[in-house]
Amino acid sequence: MHRIVRHTGAGLLAAVTGMAVLSACGSSDTVLRKPDGQPISTSTTRIAAVNLVNPDRDFTKTCSAPTAPDAGRSDIARIVVTDPALLDAVCALGIEAKVTAVAAAPGAVPAYLGPQLQQVPAIGTAPDAAAVATAKADIVLTTPATAHTAAAFAGAAATTIDPAGWEAEFRAVGTALHRSGAAERLLREFRAEAAATGKRMDAAQSQVSLVRFGPDSETIAGTDSFAGQILGIVGVQRPERQRQSAPIPVNQENFTSADGDLIYVSFEPGGLDHGKSVLLSDRWLDMGAPTWKRVLGVDDEIWYRSSGLAAARLVLGDLKKSLNGNSALY
Repeated sequence: MHRIVRHTGAGLLAAVTGMAVLSACGSSDTVLRKPDGQPISTSTTRIAAVNLVNPDRDFTKTCSAPTAPDAGRSDIARIVVTDPALLDAVCALGIEAKVTAVAAAPGAVPAYLGPQLQQVPAIGTAPDAAAVATAKADIVLTTPATAHTAAAFAGAAATTIDPAGWEAEFRAVGTALHRSGAAERLLREFRAEAAATGKRMDAAQSQVSLVRFGPDSETIAGTDSFAGQILGIVGVQRPERQRQSAPIPVNQENFTSADGDLIYVSFEPGGLDHGKSVLLSDRWLDMGAPTWKRVLGVDDEIWYRSSGLAAARLVLGDLKKSLNGNSALY
């Protein structure tokens, strides 16, 4: 599960978050507002008695500060990607403003990457001449599965990023965009921060379970899942029966393998209703972590259906907020 997974939905928050449409006194719109005029968020904060770790996450802060090109290398002004998964690396390098087009279907850009990348034109997998001319790509970043799309951008340099794990892919994007030094520095900083977080929070003493709910199934995420990898970098332990790389389908015989000191649950696309039914079931509530109210909800798109340094930072932020202080969320 360590490969980048393509995105088809906006994740947990998009599935369960909504804004009230009540009219505020003296306001010309239909948004509920505070006395000073600021809008009041009415985000869902709990699902089936399980609190969400970060329901009001500010996606405008996902991307980094801009990085500079390597010494002696020219900068790249205009970037096109043919696979939205590559945008995580561009975002983490802080140069999302240079992306002029995404050669993918509308809605394919993950929500967590923020509004600027959400607003980049999605020109389809077979862009027409007008869209190509408007994009004016200096470089086209592609993957083996989408390399054929790069042919439409004749004259632009094209670099294929091979599947090799999220850190290797980030380095490859950094090199392609003349930022190999910045990419190495950012990865070192992330690993140092993750290790310091693990030490500060005594992560090695926590056995954390990762459970994903599908439309009619539940799965324990393996150590090779994106979230599993980040927990490993932090130093968080997994329950003994979850220490394998592949996902573990949950059934009647191994149901209690989902238990742990703390359980992070998430909902795959279409999995919300089934997940709620399991979370409210007697069998689930009889396990240790649910009994002690140590079950928390996280965004499936960020924790599993994405991968990259920008997403890794968000997972780390969720762990900082909840690993030891989860009782404060109740």
